[in-house]
This record gives sequence, C-alpha cells and structure tokens, in this order.
Amino acid sequence: MTLSGMRTRSAEKSMMLFSFFHLRFFSTMARSLILFTIFLSTIAADAAASGASGESHRFSRNLSPKSIGLKHEKLSHLHFYFHDIVTHHNPTTVRVAEATMSNTSVTTFGDVFVMDDPLTVGPEPSSKLVGRAQGIYASAWQEEVGLLMVMNFAFMEGKYNGSTLSVLGRNTIFSEVREMPIIGGSGLFRFARGYVEARTYSFNVKSGNAVVEYNVHALHY
Repeated sequence: MTLSGMRTRSAEKSMMLFSFFHLRFFSTMARSLILFTIFLSTIAADAAASGASGESHRFSRNLSPKSIGLKHEKLSHLHFYFHDIVTHHNPTTVRVAEATMSNTSVTTFGDVFVMDDPLTVGPEPSSKLVGRAQGIYASAWQEEVGLLMVMNFAFMEGKYNGSTLSVLGRNTIFSEVREMPIIGGSGLFRFARGYVEARTYSFNVKSGNAVVEYNVHALHY
C-alpha cells in the first residue's frame, strides 16, 4: 500500500469515528431533551391539578354582599299572638324531660318542654294562623320562674311563607315585658338580627295554658 493510500484510509477512519461519536452525542442530547420535556410537562400538569383542586376546595374567601343578592338592610315589625297549650286533648307543648327535683321545686327547675305553638293575628284561638313557634323551653331558674327559650318562628303567611326567625333568650314569664334577642333567620330573614318583646295576654293558672303577645323587630336584607 502506498503512502497516499494509507493516508486516505486513515482519513476515512477518522471521518467514520467522528461521524459515529457525533451521532451518539446528538442522539443522547435528543433523548435528554425529550425526557426533560416530559418532566416539565408532568410538573405543569401537577401544578394545574393542584391549583384546580385548591380552588374547588377553598376553605374561606371574602365576598361582596351584593354577590349573593344582599342590598339594603331594612327593619321589619311583626305582631302576633303565641298560644302555649299545655293541657288539652291536643296539646301544642309537651314535657319531655325533668330533673329529680323538678316536682318538688317551686319553679319546676329542670323541666324541659318541646313546643309547636300556633301564632295567630289575634288573641283568639280561632284567629288567622300566620305561623308556628317551634322549639324548646326549659325551667332554668331555681328562685323564680325563668325559662330558657330556644325557638324558631316559622311563618306561613304571605311573602313570609317559608321564612323563619330564630330566638334565644331568657323569659321571666311573670315580668310585664320580656325582651329576647333574634339571633338569625332564613328566607326573607337571612342575616336577621334584632329583638322580640313578649307580654302575657292571658294565663290560666290551673291549666297552665297561656296566650302571649309578641312584637318582633328584625333587621334583615
């Protein structure tokens, strides 16, 4: 083989080796680039899923009152009579619990009653029904007669049909006027606050039946 031939053969080998290593280098780079792209895509997908999940399961956020239809707060006055019927062939109030001392206590301390009392426009039982007082009251004072009242006024008249007001308070039934707070409401009385005034219209000492006049002042939207 001549010197010229040897040089040509060496050059060809060098070119082949260069092409081989060049091809392997770019092939490795391509694979790395593909893997890196897949990695970034996975991270982006996880971040998007996490963001969507966080958005749909957010615990709290601030809202504008207008965004849920709340406009101007207004004051409503309602007037009705509450009929608490304890002894009757169809009582609206029943005793559901008592303490061991209730029957000997001068205030029946510890007695618990559940009520579904009618609310009417006038004091007569036959007067138009506008709602019901549904809840619980309990004798919660040992020295004088004082009731813990926990009740909903569930209305069924006119635009108030289906709406409620929730009352929680102390009712000293032998006081001329008893004031109890309104702690909430539903329907037309969402976000309600205010107070009620109770005045005994009539009370039968023998039967325990009573008619109570209620004036309700409620702020709501």
